[in-house]
Amino acid sequence: MNSFGKRAQGIRLERMMASPRWAGEGFRNVHPVAPGLRDPTAPRPTLREFLSNGNRRVPGAPLPSMDPREAWSRPSASGLRATWLGHSTVLLEMGGYRVLTDPVWGTRASPFRLLGPKRFQPVPLRLREMPEVDVVVISHDHYDHLDYPTIHALARRSNVPFVTSLGVGAHLQAWGIAPERITELDWWETHRVPGTGLSVTAAPSQHFSGRGFKDRNATLWSSMILRSERHAVFFSGDTGLTSEYALIRERLGPFDLVMLEVGAFHPSWGDIHLGPENALKAHQLLGGGAFLPVHWGTFSLAMHAWDQPAETLLQLASPRELLLMPRLGEAVEPAEQRAVQPWWRGVGVGRGAPVPEAAPHGVRTPGDLPWPMD
Repeated sequence: MNSFGKRAQGIRLERMMASPRWAGEGFRNVHPVAPGLRDPTAPRPTLREFLSNGNRRVPGAPLPSMDPREAWSRPSASGLRATWLGHSTVLLEMGGYRVLTDPVWGTRASPFRLLGPKRFQPVPLRLREMPEVDVVVISHDHYDHLDYPTIHALARRSNVPFVTSLGVGAHLQAWGIAPERITELDWWETHRVPGTGLSVTAAPSQHFSGRGFKDRNATLWSSMILRSERHAVFFSGDTGLTSEYALIRERLGPFDLVMLEVGAFHPSWGDIHLGPENALKAHQLLGGGAFLPVHWGTFSLAMHAWDQPAETLLQLASPRELLLMPRLGEAVEPAEQRAVQPWWRGVGVGRGAPVPEAAPHGVRTPGDLPWPMD
């Protein structure tokens, strides 16, 4: 059960306990939650609903996908290029350096091989086909953002450094990442990646953490700001809408590219996930910049249709907002300001969720898990 990770100890735990966000036994959201984000009368999905065939939660055909390696072989004309590889995994090219966010190549957003949300289709290219990157940035420790098979493979593949939130380094170290390759940040702390022109700053978000039944909020969750000499990128990780985004804009903006989560939303957990409508509000609080939606089109983690986040964004976004909605593996430069092509409309009619699979002996089922799972 290596995928569950490991709890922090020693000096790592002492540093966590010194954080203003530590609340005795774990971290907490310290900023007041805006009224109306969560509907307390909305029932959370049942196990039967989660495993049902309704609401087109899984696409009925493979999504269009591109091999990005030919584009990556050429320098970015503007100095900033992004390639969405699925969910919250993005390869950023900034000033000639490469940043990989929340890398997940695993088949399931789960600690189990045979149970849990299964990705709609493989990543556009295998992990071993990826170019070397200069830094891996991990926002928090949920399974759809921190993937044991992927980290285990990266540990063997190269000496790339990792920058993440407080406490998450315990998981990384348990999976083979040498401690000198790991930097853990509290909010508003900045790390400059040696040998590059890149810096990473952790900033507030409204979420939670945990990989097992007894470690809720044992590690910190963060949004991340990535900066090169000429460009700045905001990456939300997972979050609900928070007015702290205005403070982030004041202290760390403006941003050339804003990557915000738009999927896995539900009225009963509207305080810890954005969804498309609140993502547009967060984008405004951050001061604009090209908007690349992430955290959708890969796993079924809520009750909405798989393509609802994209459709809602396209309907609600104002003409002034620069939406970037590339296909999987399609490298895009915010400076090019391309018109959105709604490629998802060409995907076949959804077939519903897959048939439930048996849980391993002695393992609790998703019906026993707190919602949401990410």
